[in-house]
Amino acid sequence: MTPGERDRDRRRDRGAGDGTRRADALRFRRPTEDDYLRVVRVVDDWWDGRALHVLLPRLWFQHFTGTSWLVEDETGRLVGFLVGFISPDRPDVAYCHMIATDPNLRRAGVGRRLYERFFEDVRAAGACEIHAITWPGNRTSVAFHRSLGFVPKEGPGMQILYGTPAMAGYDYGSEDRVLFIREL
Repeated sequence: MTPGERDRDRRRDRGAGDGTRRADALRFRRPTEDDYLRVVRVVDDWWDGRALHVLLPRLWFQHFTGTSWLVEDETGRLVGFLVGFISPDRPDVAYCHMIATDPNLRRAGVGRRLYERFFEDVRAAGACEIHAITWPGNRTSVAFHRSLGFVPKEGPGMQILYGTPAMAGYDYGSEDRVLFIREL
């Protein structure tokens, strides 16, 4: 193991900041509709004030819980979630609609562990490819997805935006997105 790998593992085990939280002390479970308000109350803060709660109507917590995950710390405080599903039109493809972690626990392996659970779920259901999108200017999200083996889609309609292949105006005709794909 290289010194860099050791440091990364120590950060992941320690958690961020105070050194007292351990990523292995977290509880992963399926979300329920009762979790809806807990999630929408924190998601905007976790995404630096961007109004992303509008992308999470209650229906996600009513109909997509079998392939979604929620993480709590030892006190029951919400520290992360992933909302995803298998495409009804393309059952070989799964889609991560949104993933977020408490900024105080970033780089502690929480997001990676959420995705690993999602990968297991959708692989067991027959999916062999995962799709996700992010804003190309969100360097943290782009780097995170790349570290998990996601690759930006390239080809017709794509252009380099913020240093990453992306599609201009992908959402709403005005929102640029990196279209990530990961093979299982």
